Amino acid sequence: MIIGVTGSVGSGKTAVAELFSRHHYSRIDADGIGHEILKKDKRIQKELVRNFGSRILDKNKNIARQKLGNAVFRDKNKLKKLDSIMHSPIIEEIKNQIKQVQKKCGKNAKIIIDAPLLLETKAKNLVDKVIVVKCSRENILKRNKRFTRLQIEKILKAQMPLNEKLKYADFVVDNNKGLGHLERQVEKIITELS
Repeated sequence: MIIGVTGSVGSGKTAVAELFSRHHYSRIDADGIGHEILKKDKRIQKELVRNFGSRILDKNKNIARQKLGNAVFRDKNKLKKLDSIMHSPIIEEIKNQIKQVQKKCGKNAKIIIDAPLLLETKAKNLVDKVIVVKCSRENILKRNKRFTRLQIEKILKAQMPLNEKLKYADFVVDNNKGLGHLERQVEKIITELS
């Protein structure tokens, strides 16, 4: 069983995926894969600099994710370009990790894919079920520690709207009431899937 978990930036996708991993689901982190590609794939790095300029580099000539984000989230065309460069290698690595888990645990291995852009990409074709995590804009802004309010607003504007994501949901998790509430919802989903 392969489950995809998605939602808006800062909605709690990772918290949900981590709760699944406590129930013996192997977690695949699409964001983490993207970060590794930015760090290690020289071909991708060159392509990004060619498209977005050297202003996306830090002082050590590595891709600075914050600078890259600032360069693309203001401009839909630049964001599309970034997605066209990054999505294929991320999806290939997700497929590779699925194969590794299935080789180790068998074809019926329980896998959870934590992917912000699950529904916007071909990654949705890799999953059997979709969980959408919903969270109020107010809570997203209040809980977020990684981005400024302005950055969050830009990212939210660039992402598929929540009401669109909900159309694809097999399960919806409400992350507005704290960890205990989140845990109970995840346990209910796991029971339904068993």
